[in-house]
Amino acid sequence: MTSIYLVRHGETAWNAEGRFQGQSDTPLNEKGKQQANALGQHFKGKGLTAIYTSDLQRAWETARIIGSYHTLAIMKHSGLREMSFGSWEGMDYDQIQDRYPDELASWQNNILTNSPPGGENLEQLAIRVQVVYDHICQKHKNDILLVVAHGGVIQVMLCMALELSPHEYWHFHIDPGSLSEIAIYPEGVILNRLNITFDE
Repeated sequence: MTSIYLVRHGETAWNAEGRFQGQSDTPLNEKGKQQANALGQHFKGKGLTAIYTSDLQRAWETARIIGSYHTLAIMKHSGLREMSFGSWEGMDYDQIQDRYPDELASWQNNILTNSPPGGENLEQLAIRVQVVYDHICQKHKNDILLVVAHGGVIQVMLCMALELSPHEYWHFHIDPGSLSEIAIYPEGVILNRLNITFDE
């Protein structure tokens, strides 16, 4: 059995303000750092075999803080980056609706194949996440892994693990600083935990 812990990066200022982050390289805020430390404490003694992370600062910083409680190398992978929202990054929903009403309507009508201006669609995100997911599953059979990534990435990865279409991603709510867990058996995958947070 392979265990994969899926952690969304800690909170950033843009999370708190409701801004679309995408691949903008925003740092953790103080709450985000506290969330990462709480996760680090949680993982003490859990016998992690490997830690993978998105190379964006907010995920990497979360992984580094968690990793400080271990002696493992942290492996960055650009395939774990959040979906790119292109021109919408840094805006909140109301601003996007005001400035890009037609593009927003098109995107919401079919997020799988339509994309924000200059950004990615869900299908493109799923293709690159699938590459990383397949790699870690093949390389780390019977290991205990930690993957630190982003909300969209974790939602899509859960769909892959549970053999759902990527457009079913919206069934999974993933908060900043949260922990989800899947167990991979020869017979299939079990979702053991979803969106567990450690906020005080």
